[in-house]
Amino acid sequence: MKLPVSTEWVLHCATTLAQLDPGASASVAQLAQYYDLPAPYLAKQLKALVRAGVLTATTGPRGGFRLARPASDITLLHIVEAVDGASAPYECREIRQQGRGALSPEECQRTCILAVKMADAHEAWRRSLTEVTLAGILAELPPSAPARTRARLAGAT
Repeated sequence: MKLPVSTEWVLHCATTLAQLDPGASASVAQLAQYYDLPAPYLAKQLKALVRAGVLTATTGPRGGFRLARPASDITLLHIVEAVDGASAPYECREIRQQGRGALSPEECQRTCILAVKMADAHEAWRRSLTEVTLAGILAELPPSAPARTRARLAGAT
């Protein structure tokens, strides 16, 4: 499965926001400069996180984005599904019933074993992402990372 590059962006931005002091926020411009990303496209992705309840946004000169709930309540799956959706990446089109090798309808009454295995793999992937929270990610960062992130983010316009 290949996810769009924007998935990496929002995962990193959410992790960055999780490192801010309580009540602090970061603007699209700050995050875009911090990661050298196109601000308009990043804004669209961050708004998807707002719609999903992962982030909140405030307007005005001191506005920006911050986590909508504690980092311990936000899983990687919440973030990924906010921008990429929840649909399975594999769709069985029943090609086993086509062409020279076509099976009869009677032989296809059970779900295709390949579709079953792909669905199992997708569910395992989802379960794995559900088990990882932003708080868990922060716990694995070097102890100096949050202060460094806050200082560098403050230097971004």
